[in-house]
This record gives sequence, C-alpha cells and structure tokens, in this order.
Amino acid sequence: MIMQMNRISIVLLGIVALISSCNREPQTLDVDKELAKAMKQYEIMLTTHRDTTQIPHSLHQDGTYHDKPSEWWGSGFFAGTLWYMYEYSQDQKWKEAAHLWSMAVAKEQYNTTTHDLGFMVFCPFGNGFRLTNDSTYLPILMQGAKSLSTRFDANRGVIKSWDSFRDYDFPVIIDNMMNLDFLFWATAHSGDSSYYKLSVEHADVTMANHFRPDYSSYHVVCYDESGKALAQVTHQGYSDNSAWARGQAWALYGYVVMFRETGEEKYLKQAMSIADFYLNHPNLPEDKIPYWDFDAPEIPNEERDVSAAAIFSSGLLELQGYVDKETADHYVAEAREMLINLSKKPYRTDFGEAGDFLLKHSVGHKPGGIEVDVPLIYADYYYIEALLRLRNL
Repeated sequence: MIMQMNRISIVLLGIVALISSCNREPQTLDVDKELAKAMKQYEIMLTTHRDTTQIPHSLHQDGTYHDKPSEWWGSGFFAGTLWYMYEYSQDQKWKEAAHLWSMAVAKEQYNTTTHDLGFMVFCPFGNGFRLTNDSTYLPILMQGAKSLSTRFDANRGVIKSWDSFRDYDFPVIIDNMMNLDFLFWATAHSGDSSYYKLSVEHADVTMANHFRPDYSSYHVVCYDESGKALAQVTHQGYSDNSAWARGQAWALYGYVVMFRETGEEKYLKQAMSIADFYLNHPNLPEDKIPYWDFDAPEIPNEERDVSAAAIFSSGLLELQGYVDKETADHYVAEAREMLINLSKKPYRTDFGEAGDFLLKHSVGHKPGGIEVDVPLIYADYYYIEALLRLRNL
C-alpha cells in the first residue's frame, strides 16, 4: 500500500511539474548579447572581405562566399548592417567600415535600370546620413531618388520593377513597396513633393491590384499601357496563386511605412490585415519562422525562409507603435517570439560557421533553384534592425 501511494505521489509530482513548466514565463531574449555576438562575427567577415568590389551576399553550396558586385539588387545591405552596428556601439571602427562599404555602392545612384535603389542606396546612405549628418551623403541620396523616380509611369501609376517578365513589358513586384521610404525621404529633404505623390500613387495602385480578399499578395502584377492589370502571377513563389512568404513580409513593411509617412488610415488597415493573414495562417509553424511559401506543396517538409521572418518581425515592431495597446502588445509578443527563435539553433550561427553570416536557412528563389537554404545578407540586415527596434521599445 505504501509503495502504491509512493508511485501515485511520483506521478502527481510529475503532473505538477509539467503544469508548472507550461505556466513559466516566456523565454527571454538578451538583445545586447545577440548584438555583441553579431559584431564579433562581422568583424571576422570584414577580415575575409578586403575587396570592396565583392560584396557579401550568401554562400555557395560548397561553403565558399557567394559575393556580388555593386549592381546586384541587395548590394547596400552589408554597409547598412555595418551602420546599424555603429548605431548600437558608437564605435568609430564601425563608422569607418560602414562608410567604406557604402562608398563601394555609390555609383549605383545613377542606375536607372532597376527599382531596387531603396535597398542599394537608401539602406547604406540613408542610415549613414541619419546617424552622422554627413553632407557627403546628401547628393548621392538625392541622385539615387531621382534615378528611382525615372521608373515611375504616370499612365500606370506605378514604378516599373523589371524591364520585362514573360510576355509582359511592365511588371511590378510587391518588393517595390520597400523603395517608397527612400522617396518620402527625398521629399522631406528636398521639398520636391513629386516623390511623395508618386509614392502614394504607387501604393494605391498596388493595394488595388496586388492583394487578394484575404490580404495575401501576388508577387508580380503586369500592366498594359492604360494601367490595366493584365496578369497577377509569381516569379519566386510556388504558384501564381500562392502566398510567397517574403512577399507578404515586404508588403507588411511597405504599408507600415506608408502609414508612418502619410497618416492615412487606409494604409494602417492594410498593414494590420496583412499582419493578421501572416500571423494567423494555419501553415505558419509553431516557432513563427515561415516556410518559403505558405502554400508550398510538401509542408512540413519544405524549407523555411528566415529572411521573411526577419523582415516581418521588424515591420511588426514598427507597426506596434501605431495601434492600440492590446494590439501592440500582441505584435510585440509575436515579433519577440520570432526573434527569440531566430537567435538560437537551427537558425542562428556560431562563430566560424556559415561564413560568419548571422542567420542560416533563408530561401532566395526556390523555383529557379537559386539561393535555397542558405544565409542571405538581407536576412542579417533586418534581423539586426529588428533587434535594435525591440531594444528601443
């Protein structure tokens, strides 16, 4: 009888322990520790990259660096990340490194063949000017905004992304929303309202044509000369009607910027609706790090896209500042959980691992077989941005 009671007691103690573990406080994130580790890893990366014509981007499958020239669409992210490290540490060495790698992409201010000048020019020079007020950066930024604006077509009301796609000659991708922050900056620093107006028009046309009733986004919309949407398709997603994960993150971030810069409630509603689609999707994994496409056919045996989680968490942490307290608390909790999980295995790297990029397991373009399950520099950029935003709350 005594032995039986002891067994019952042990079982009851186990149940109590299990309940107790379920009621523990959520995991915490030591942001300062993560930022300190990131800086040490990027110190190593700086020693492996002396040639500023070869900009860190990713890794090849054999583990060697897959570097890119300045005309690559994401060439500004490395310098932008260095500026964030300077912002955090106020250490002059990061300022010097950030300036060096920013100037490596300065010639892209004249590039009118791409819509990605927000990434290429504004990420490095916008952050550099914000943190240093160095007048050297002003003409570069203004020329970059001017070059970007040449891709706006008044008849269609949007900024052209690529010069052609499939059989169409005016494709616009959801990623393009990320460039509008640059154009708002240009109006604020030049007094030229044309940049502001074309940003609003682009956002409105995109809102009308890029989104489904559930607020998921198409990747590519192709327009005719009159502005009619001829096709709503994909390039990097699973299918034309699927929800490519990073596209949803670009959309959220872009419409948060739109609300910040205009105060128009329609943009806040759009951003919140995109956030709800993402956070409540039945295919979002428990750790909040999405599969590369929410509709990929082999879930749960599909690759995650860490870059989407990094971008989305950063967007949420700005969005929380524009909503009521209950909603803000929810957004912060979701973003924090994403960042907690990004900051540990299997996503976070150790010293000397994965070329000292910070995050593994991003997907660039799976249908094209390009950059599948690799580190990507823009995942690092938005991860650091999100950590800084969380720290500043």
